[in-house]
Amino acid sequence: MAGNAEPLSPRAKLAVTAGKAAAAVSRAAGRGSGSVIGGRVALKLDPDLLGRLATHLDVVLVSATNGKTTTTRLIAEALRASGPVVSNALGANMPAGITSALAGGSDARFGVIEVDEKYLAGVARDVTPKAIALLNLSRDQLDRAAETRMLAEKWREGLQGTKAVVIANADDPLVVWAASSSPNVVWVAAGQEWKDDAWSCPACGGVMQRPGDDWFCGECGFRRPAPSWVLSGDYVLDPHGSAWPIHLQLPGRANKANAATSAAVAAVFGVPPQVALERMYQVQAVAGRYDVVSFQGRELRLLLAKNPAGWLETFSLIDPPPTPVILSVNARGADGTDTSWLWDVDYTRLAGHPIFVIGDRKLDLAVRLEVANLDFRVCESLAECVQLAPPGQIELIANYTAFQDVRRTVGN
Repeated sequence: MAGNAEPLSPRAKLAVTAGKAAAAVSRAAGRGSGSVIGGRVALKLDPDLLGRLATHLDVVLVSATNGKTTTTRLIAEALRASGPVVSNALGANMPAGITSALAGGSDARFGVIEVDEKYLAGVARDVTPKAIALLNLSRDQLDRAAETRMLAEKWREGLQGTKAVVIANADDPLVVWAASSSPNVVWVAAGQEWKDDAWSCPACGGVMQRPGDDWFCGECGFRRPAPSWVLSGDYVLDPHGSAWPIHLQLPGRANKANAATSAAVAAVFGVPPQVALERMYQVQAVAGRYDVVSFQGRELRLLLAKNPAGWLETFSLIDPPPTPVILSVNARGADGTDTSWLWDVDYTRLAGHPIFVIGDRKLDLAVRLEVANLDFRVCESLAECVQLAPPGQIELIANYTAFQDVRRTVGN
């Protein structure tokens, strides 16, 4: 078990102080939270600072293409039943942002850390986690992160022989292949709605067979492992077969899956499923996601979707037609500059909704919607969309930087 934080060396103290000062300057200049620049400054002064800040913590790392920010928040809430938690709750999930978060956790017992998929192996080496949660892998930011099998291979190599307990989604073949190099894996049947990145076997390249919820490779025998935790409707089944109700304020099947994984993680740290799941009910929104806000006299529900798998899950959350829907897409550095993923999203699911389109890449999105034979209106601003939308609550779906733009506009 991790203990109290040992005093930092003078160099580490200087690095932490300088990082906090840089973050404060960034905030004062209106450049965001400052967590990334603060972490970069701190790591420049002490390259080993991340590991030093984690020595007293029981750490869990959470990585995935989708759902890692929400799952990180749910795990953090569950572990607070056993002690103070430090977490990068706002989603700054690369080493600099993680370093900034841990710099404020000298009194914490647990570190619950979201990690960008590309940096998982390196962060795991630095912080020696007790547990690692792997949720899913799907196409996302292909200009930056390369294709999914390459990411799975990096995970597989980086986690080989790890002492951490790996809690992994048994329904995602890429995750199973990546996690199988680890000696201690807890398999969770969390489901996988998006399957288009896992039709070829990651082990041999053969065609995957997917009868029902099962999957296997007919050529090499690679197959779905038997899970010990199972999401079953509104319940999670633990390894003893007990069914625990999932009561969340967060909507959708994907968040029930996140809760099931979070309960399995909490159990590694000694928090019983009933306690963990009850605490998860406290989470109403995650970094603005799922918030309902007022703007120009209208109610908008803010939803984040940054890749095809995320859009698929989000379409299942929105109210049925004739609920108006605003879509906003950017392609800035944090989003990935390649918008070809728009063609992988089944936008025909929006048929019957009044649709309004904004964002830096609104014309790219407009072409995609035109091909899908949908009626839509391209607008210059959120205010214009709201003025033109028919009565009722509006669903607003945006990718990462577009979502941040919307939050600034509505003052959220």
